[in-house]
Amino acid sequence: MSPPITPVARKSEPVSSPRHGLARVLSKLGVCSRSQAEQWIREGRVSVDGRVLRDPHHPTLVERQQVAVDGLAVTAAMRCHVIFNKPRGLVVSAADEQGRATVYSALAAAGLPWLGPVGRLDKASEGLLLLSNDTIWAAGITDPAMHLDKTYHVQVAGQPASENLAAMRAGVAADGEFLQAKRIAVLRTGTKNAWLEVILDEGKNRQIRRMLATQGFDVLRLIRVAIGPLVLGDLAKGQWRRLSATEVRALDARKGSR
Repeated sequence: MSPPITPVARKSEPVSSPRHGLARVLSKLGVCSRSQAEQWIREGRVSVDGRVLRDPHHPTLVERQQVAVDGLAVTAAMRCHVIFNKPRGLVVSAADEQGRATVYSALAAAGLPWLGPVGRLDKASEGLLLLSNDTIWAAGITDPAMHLDKTYHVQVAGQPASENLAAMRAGVAADGEFLQAKRIAVLRTGTKNAWLEVILDEGKNRQIRRMLATQGFDVLRLIRVAIGPLVLGDLAKGQWRRLSATEVRALDARKGSR
């Protein structure tokens, strides 16, 4: 059985939206993810104007119709924007079929409302991860058309030469896909490895690892340290904090501030 809804603070103003499918309405209200909403609807936990509906795509106009889950009226959740320093080994998923630890298990005791990840970091990667129930804000950050810079510090086995870096700046082919770093530079070198700073303005699957593999380099560590103007700073590994209003606005692609 699915857990009950965690109570969250509410806004007084409604969410302005056209008629959407019921599952999308619940997601846009910031109550849960769309997949979780679909599950609740199919379980018969969601009603509209007092009538239980089991179709996640049922057209719903939240400004004129009363949506309830488990008999409790649903209104827009207070928007929450969180930065989390993800440790290596955590899966960015609400639940994992293999039973691996997730970022949600790490945040379970935080008392936060439901939050969705804003972009992804794979299990072996670490660093800056955004989570929010503000789906429109999140969509602006993850929209490939916005080309929002994401900065990574990457430790590799070996020492890339200038021609390796130049190739990744120009773009390389991996599995039939074109991959390119906006900027890439050596931060420091050791006897057997090097640290690179890599800046991407696109977010293709395992992009940095695949780019470096084309040059013959294995990634030892990959840490995201910034998204646009927001930097990880001294936030300790495994810790989180809420973004300030200024930080939220600075990442708000809808207002053109990046």
